[in-house]
Amino acid sequence: MHTYQELQDLVEKELQKQRQDREPVELYRPINYALSSGGKRLRPVLTLMAANLFTHDIKPAVMPALGIEVFHNFTLLHDDIMDQAELRRNRPTVHKQWNTNVAILSGDAMFIKAYEYLLHYQGGNLQQVLRVFNQAALEVCEGQQYDMNFEQLNAVSEDQYLEMIGLKTAALIACSLKVGALIGGADDQQAGHLYDFGWNLGVAFQLQDDYLDTFGDPEVFGKSIGGDILADKKTFLVIKAFEKAGPKQLQELTRLYGNRNLSPDEKIRKVKNLFRSIGVGDLTHIKAEKYYEEARRQMELVGRESAMKKPMLEVAENIMRRKK
Repeated sequence: MHTYQELQDLVEKELQKQRQDREPVELYRPINYALSSGGKRLRPVLTLMAANLFTHDIKPAVMPALGIEVFHNFTLLHDDIMDQAELRRNRPTVHKQWNTNVAILSGDAMFIKAYEYLLHYQGGNLQQVLRVFNQAALEVCEGQQYDMNFEQLNAVSEDQYLEMIGLKTAALIACSLKVGALIGGADDQQAGHLYDFGWNLGVAFQLQDDYLDTFGDPEVFGKSIGGDILADKKTFLVIKAFEKAGPKQLQELTRLYGNRNLSPDEKIRKVKNLFRSIGVGDLTHIKAEKYYEEARRQMELVGRESAMKKPMLEVAENIMRRKK
């Protein structure tokens, strides 16, 4: 079995081989910039790990894994435009480094390249692999639309929010695992358990991301802290804060959210203080832990030896304990 580090190194090496040194440079240079900014490479590594559970030969899964990573980075490019984010992994976002039109068009090209990489796989179940990817790609878009819709709503329920992050974040992680498993030769049941493992892990991942966006260290987290607060996003922390707040706390939360007269630093500071006093950070960790445990249960149902599943379980553990 390959280790996470070995597979991460392999993904980086293969992405470097795929650098788009061609004309027009104005289209391809931002793609290279986006893909060279590092990151955990979680999705392609999980694709390769899932394949490795069922076969020693992971080569057929390499290009599809790159396709999933390119698609993921395409979504980040467009998300950053919608969120007006200035930093991604401690560097200016593509639309800040160039401009919005460049970021949109380069993102579109990345979306097309993602399919090109997936089509390198020529196994007999290619259509099934593409259906899994298509479903996830559409779900990511649905999740993003729900996320934007929520910004216009006065109240969002916990269930609505969990469904949204399941689509926006968990779907592609689950897809990564199922695609890898199918390429590796898993049957539908085994691939399904890995999909469910990834879905639950993805929800836990996003809940942790919500927490870090508010309470993380920007130098470690890789982007500005408090962006969700400034955008009035209905994160899990916000939903639980409105649900658990006392009368005075609720009055202050209502005053702060949607308030455009406060300076960014003041708004972030006041909201964070309210979050601390209400205890929503602990509530977020409890909810993430619930999904993490379900992910572990799904992994137990995958009929492979414990030693073979250990690297993937270590990835899940690292996600739960991450600081960035």
